[in-house]
Amino acid sequence: MTNPNKTKGSSAERAVVDHLRAHGWPHAERRLAGATKDRGDIAGVPGVVIEVKNCTRTELAAWLAEAEVERANDGADYAAVWHKRRGKANAADWFVTMSGSTFTALLAAAGYGSGQPDADTYPADYDLALAQPGDPTAPAAPTTEETRPR
Repeated sequence: MTNPNKTKGSSAERAVVDHLRAHGWPHAERRLAGATKDRGDIAGVPGVVIEVKNCTRTELAAWLAEAEVERANDGADYAAVWHKRRGKANAADWFVTMSGSTFTALLAAAGYGSGQPDADTYPADYDLALAQPGDPTAPAAPTTEETRPR
């Protein structure tokens, strides 16, 4: 008789691996269980430890703590928990949770800021007035003079 929780977990891990492979990580695979020091559930994404959860009760603090231990065991740069969202079968619709420091490090690695406190660096197309990436093809907004009634 198989353990239903193990079956749920394995199914969720396969769903995440399938999603990663379909989106540019062809070497993503489930890690074999039983290692002395756990290094996460998914391998093949260099520098990243992914812990996959398919649980009825959400326990983000415990899951993130587990992922951080696994990140240290693996020597990885980043740790994240990919957890199943109730009512959603596709891993693309599930949640990925990480610490704020991991999130800012990922943003800095993607070119959004430097990751340092009080840094004043943004990508060239970032429109601070709108607080979102600007559209370089959009017409310029009218100035106050242009919008004042005559």
